[in-house]
Amino acid sequence: MIEIKGLVKAFGPVRALDGLFMHVERGSIYGLVGPNGAGKTTVLQHVAGVMRPDEGEVLVDGEAVFEQPEVKERIAYVPSDFWFFRQARVGDMKELHASVLPRFDGAYFDSLADEFSLDQQRGVRTLSKGMQKQLAICLALAARPDLLLLDEPLDGLDPAVRRSVLRHVMDEVASREMSVLVSSHNLRELADVCDHVGIMDAGRMVLERSLEDLQGGFVKAQVSFADGANTVPTGLDVLHEEVQGRLRTMVVRGDAASVEQALEQQGATFVNVLPLSLEEIFIYELGGAHHEGR
Repeated sequence: MIEIKGLVKAFGPVRALDGLFMHVERGSIYGLVGPNGAGKTTVLQHVAGVMRPDEGEVLVDGEAVFEQPEVKERIAYVPSDFWFFRQARVGDMKELHASVLPRFDGAYFDSLADEFSLDQQRGVRTLSKGMQKQLAICLALAARPDLLLLDEPLDGLDPAVRRSVLRHVMDEVASREMSVLVSSHNLRELADVCDHVGIMDAGRMVLERSLEDLQGGFVKAQVSFADGANTVPTGLDVLHEEVQGRLRTMVVRGDAASVEQALEQQGATFVNVLPLSLEEIFIYELGGAHHEGR
């Protein structure tokens, strides 16, 4: 669905994207994660056709996006900072989208507006920031896109609304094979809905895998040896390690079975191997706790 090849974008001396490669399959929900300044929003803007690449290609179903109206008609983009006409009512925004988007489903928008308590006679600027975000998402879903781009879509939404938004997105993926590219700092929620994840840093793709493969490729091992902390396990790709008394806790790249076997072969008297959350994988893959607070 999306193929990005060697994408470069510079703003003056700063390279926001530095030779990025990325692939999003049709019918998938792809979570794009990374620290602030990694280039996630710039990627979404290129896929939406808002920005022209300095170098490289951005393709949707094999076609370039920039200055290609027929390709953009199939894409809906909800940025983190959205904009509405100041004097517009909710219903006016519906009519505007219906006038320019051939696929716009007015009846579907009406049902979404009712569910999210968006009065179509109400002025948009009288809505809270969270309700304006709900409106932006409802307009995007009603466009019936083949590709939905979401930049921090759940920020400012209460838990019940978040669940409803995610349910509608997943229903569209299941029923129409809509593809979704979502950038978010809320890694726990991404783990609940995404089937593929890309981890970015400094304008490059650090790691790109299915969520199943990603979570199966890292483990947390709690281990002790007969001589306590004096034994240092070898032959493992250890990303992080802590020692408390006789117990050594390690974050290791590898699958659970092979890590456990390697530790037992080195004489471990106790081994407990646990899966890592997406948030923990993100922290340790990017090189440690200095990313944790970003």
